[in-house]
Amino acid sequence: MSYVIGVDLGTSAVKLLLVNKSGEVVEEISKDYPLIQEKTGYSEQRPEDWVEQTIAGLKDLVDQFDGSVSEIEGMSFSGQMHGLVLLDENNEVLRNAILWNDTRTTKQCQTIYEKIGKEKFIEITKNLALEGFTLPKILWVKENEPELFAKAKTFVLPKDYLRYRLTEALHMEYSDAAGTSLLDIHAKEWSNEICDLLDLDVSICPPLVNSHDNVGKITERVAEATGLSANTDVFAGGADNACGAIGSGILSEGKTFASIGTSGVVLSYESTGDKDYKGKVHYFNHGEEDAYYAMGVTLSAGYSLSWFKDTFAKDQDFQELLEGVGDVPVGSNGLLFTPYLVGERTPHADSQIRGSFIGMDSSHTIKEFARAVLEGITFSLHESIAIFRENGKNIDTVYSIGGGAKNADWLQIQADIFNATIVKLKSEQGPGMGAAMLAAYGSGWYASLKEGADTILEDAETYEPIPENVEKYQNLFRLYQEVYHQTESINQGLMAFRN
Repeated sequence: MSYVIGVDLGTSAVKLLLVNKSGEVVEEISKDYPLIQEKTGYSEQRPEDWVEQTIAGLKDLVDQFDGSVSEIEGMSFSGQMHGLVLLDENNEVLRNAILWNDTRTTKQCQTIYEKIGKEKFIEITKNLALEGFTLPKILWVKENEPELFAKAKTFVLPKDYLRYRLTEALHMEYSDAAGTSLLDIHAKEWSNEICDLLDLDVSICPPLVNSHDNVGKITERVAEATGLSANTDVFAGGADNACGAIGSGILSEGKTFASIGTSGVVLSYESTGDKDYKGKVHYFNHGEEDAYYAMGVTLSAGYSLSWFKDTFAKDQDFQELLEGVGDVPVGSNGLLFTPYLVGERTPHADSQIRGSFIGMDSSHTIKEFARAVLEGITFSLHESIAIFRENGKNIDTVYSIGGGAKNADWLQIQADIFNATIVKLKSEQGPGMGAAMLAAYGSGWYASLKEGADTILEDAETYEPIPENVEKYQNLFRLYQEVYHQTESINQGLMAFRN
């Protein structure tokens, strides 16, 4: 039997999957590491922690494996996007990595628009300049740590640095490069124009490769530390959302997933890189060669539900909290929730907007509140689907993954609000499975990633939209959309009273 390893380098932990040719996960290891938050808005990690915990996880994986390590043919990676790892001329790390959820760079985002022009920037990168992306972080270091920045020879993203440490080969692949704000998305090359206008030497950008490209083998040192064979091939991998798309079979036109974790993502396959969403949604290179995806983000998706439970139903688990929400009518008896607990990303790039319950009265019980939270999260995700449809996409089926796929009532709510068939996969491993599939494809197991997905992935349950619910939700969605505009100025005023 042949095997591959998928390594998913997340924000809180690295997850490793050992997958056989049938697509079965035969071993699974997770190793966590700390987040460094020295100031409000700062979020950093030590790249060395990623390396140490990955090597420890690989060793545990090998120790638990019954077969021969020579049967493990390849390894690939999924990783948290946008994080900045600055390297000197010896590829040594210059400072802690600045992560995707770090928000210190509002000033630098403004600088990007001032020097490049917002329309020109969106034309090249297909995205807005957002605090979470890599380019504003580079500018922040250049402005605030100039002596350190003078030593910088290149930069990579988190999983690229991890891969470098395992192979001693330095690259970045297109799906992660798309989230740096330095890549010309359509041309698939670093933008000299952006670099020139921001006084950056384009040579700071690393060589580009495809996600399935073989970039070498693990070093003898890594082989000795982990027990893996030194002949283990290493493939470039992809950004976490690109790998999540691969691992969910989003590999043909119109295929879409809704992923509800701490944040929420709606991602839809794009066969070309020339569509113009005018920055309303993200538009990135896919992990599949010469393909793309459009993506909308809800910052507080599952987090809204966990916040609600911890605040108002601390003694209940999620199953108890959501028991009976299916008996609450559509619209939660006139109660509406907006999930803007930490601001919002799509379609409102607004760090100051905050959430609200609208329509509360004394008749509402915790069940109405719980259903309103589920509906509000789903409405926020639906704003991305609405943008896709407004731009000509036909979305009639949505694959639901993450926490939102664990509750049958919530899956039906998604079907009714999205007005689409909702599909739950039989086995869902997300980005880690996508990374394993890239290694399998690179190793020649399949003629294409789509063939791999068709072989491995299996639908488990489907939920069809109920026409009368769809009509009610369409009316309620219009009210939901008004809440942002009605509360925007109020929330700006309330910022003065926040700690």
